[in-house]
Amino acid sequence: MYKIFSKLLLIASLAFIVSSCTKDLNTVPLNPKTITSATVFNDTANYKLALAKLYAGLTMSGQTGPDGNPDIRGIDEGFGEYLRGLWYLQELPTDEAVIGWNDQTIQNFHKQAWGSSDVFITAFYYRVMYQVSLVNEFLRQTTDAKLAARGQNNDAKLMANIKHYRAEARFLRALSYWHGLDNFGSMPFVTEKDPVGAFFPKQISRADLFKYIESELKAIIPDLIPARQNEYARADQAADWTLLSKLYLNAKVYTGQERYTDCITYAKKVIAAGYSLDPKYQNLFLADNNVNNPEVIFPIDFDGIHSRTWGGTTFIIHAAVGGSMNPADFGIDGGWAGTRTTSALIKKFYPNGVIPSAAPLMKSATATYPEIYVPGGYQGWDPETAPALASVQSNNQYEGYVYMKTAGEFKFTSARDWSHTNYGAGATPGTLSTTGPNLSVPDSGYYKINVDTQALTWSDLKTTWGLIGSATPGQWSTDTPMHYSPATGLWTVTVDLTAGEIKFRANGGWSLNYGSNNNDGTLQEGGANIPIATAGNYTISLKLGVPPYTYTIVNNKVDHRALFYTQGQTLQINNIGTFTDGIAVTKFKNITSTGQPGKDLTFPDTDFPVFRLADVYLMYAEAVLRGGTGGDLTTALNYVNKIRTRAYGNTLGDITSSELTLPFILNERARELYWECSRRTDLIRFGEFTGDKYLWPWKGGVQAGVATNSKYNLYPIPASDLTANPTLKQNPGY
Repeated sequence: MYKIFSKLLLIASLAFIVSSCTKDLNTVPLNPKTITSATVFNDTANYKLALAKLYAGLTMSGQTGPDGNPDIRGIDEGFGEYLRGLWYLQELPTDEAVIGWNDQTIQNFHKQAWGSSDVFITAFYYRVMYQVSLVNEFLRQTTDAKLAARGQNNDAKLMANIKHYRAEARFLRALSYWHGLDNFGSMPFVTEKDPVGAFFPKQISRADLFKYIESELKAIIPDLIPARQNEYARADQAADWTLLSKLYLNAKVYTGQERYTDCITYAKKVIAAGYSLDPKYQNLFLADNNVNNPEVIFPIDFDGIHSRTWGGTTFIIHAAVGGSMNPADFGIDGGWAGTRTTSALIKKFYPNGVIPSAAPLMKSATATYPEIYVPGGYQGWDPETAPALASVQSNNQYEGYVYMKTAGEFKFTSARDWSHTNYGAGATPGTLSTTGPNLSVPDSGYYKINVDTQALTWSDLKTTWGLIGSATPGQWSTDTPMHYSPATGLWTVTVDLTAGEIKFRANGGWSLNYGSNNNDGTLQEGGANIPIATAGNYTISLKLGVPPYTYTIVNNKVDHRALFYTQGQTLQINNIGTFTDGIAVTKFKNITSTGQPGKDLTFPDTDFPVFRLADVYLMYAEAVLRGGTGGDLTTALNYVNKIRTRAYGNTLGDITSSELTLPFILNERARELYWECSRRTDLIRFGEFTGDKYLWPWKGGVQAGVATNSKYNLYPIPASDLTANPTLKQNPGY
């Protein structure tokens, strides 16, 4: 947002109100400075700084960053950062993430075996309450009465700004209360209207907290800056509408009452606001994702220089790197070897659990072989631009492929000019002479030419090329024709293949064929069959010309959201503590879209997208499928297919109306939103988080997964808070 988070120490002295101090964690607000709210707000320049502190509550873990002066005590400052805590609670108990560390109780998340004294749950609970307390004090200090008492109410610009600031502060409080509603159910409830000082905040029911958040979000809409008009990373009306959509989509879980029509109403407002999908999915999670991003509605802002933290995207990126992964590929100075994903998520992309290896890249002919050249009438008799033939063995035997667009004459030259040796026809067919007349071919076409400048012989073979093999429609008996493009110099074909093998062969026979001995994108005459791992629609290109000959195989139906690292990693997790057990996730990086690292190799610049358009599209579609009115299935299908067209780079991944079902939506949300703090909420809404309806590896602490107790649909109120505040009641089952 601003890069000024460290300038204002608006902390516990501004009335941090929680239920109590926690004895076991000693989680207490700090007061490292003697600054008070009264002195802070005497300077009108500090109002925006105070607002910045509210946003910084989502980013920073303390007053200095990355550590040394925390907001809450009793836990490592990195663990206590807001986004990191939310990520733990939303991702680690699901099929999307495991973590290999043994820090205190962290392994209990994926097992769904936590208790009311869990240090990480307690830390996030107090982080939510800390954020609420900051907002409450900001609102107390920005009332009309306070402004008038300070003689600041005659500044029209300030008063207009304060109206927006207060609305944004209330949005941030609603966001945190929503996180409390979603994770803990009923919470201690305080607002700016409550007194400052020691008292027992009353516990609000889940249904009443829902109503409060709803009423707040609706009330502030007129005072928020219109959609897409605010400064980057500040809340606007679209952020408010998106949070309302999420609230209504989950209303049946929160209150027992469906609100899908309301979800559609506010999703439509967001969609109409002018957002669009970023053309490239990975760009949403890179170090420059704050630049010209058309999709993100509300992010949490991180900066490697100005907002350093051991939580946030610092944690998300570093913890995901380990094993044989190169930290430099992620723009960081080292990996923490912690987080991976399970086979359950992998199978959302690859149902058989097989992740295909990367298609061989078309290698450029960088080898420095001796060459001769083929100028002729077909190209204007210009040796400088003439095609080359190469002697791969440096033995005066040259070969290559030349496209002659017209029949006619040509010669071979030893250099790209006419002043050096050139070869024409010898006395008999197939021979050469340095004084002979021009050579010729009778027809236009694509010719394989061989020349021996020592034996003074040559040959030509006109070729057409096809694809053959067990993976092709014609199997090993009939070629699938390829087509030549003079503009690109490539033979290409787009074809449906099955799992199997292929080769390239000329003229429908076996006298000239190419395979790949190393399956690395280079070809050898008579080489090994090339494997095709999975069935699909492929575009295959063959580049002959001058050696080395190369090829590419591109699966046209590839979901490019599958951002995984497989080298040295196993699909199955035998030991959660071993980083190489499980597939690594490469979604978030501290690398820019141009391939440059962020400003700092330890603390990324990568922002976290809290709300984005693709999520809104999927919420709209789900609400329509669940019976909400005001939307339609045709529009829902269009929105889903927009997401999938972006994911595949073409329409091959688009679905039909019969495929648009609620189970599809749940799986599509996993494919689109994995590691974005959505999965736990989604699984609960679909009734698949606890119980045995859906099992994934190590659910319940068993490798194959087992049913878990429905009490884990909510986290417990921390035991320390129950002890300190006798008015609180624990969630059922704890």
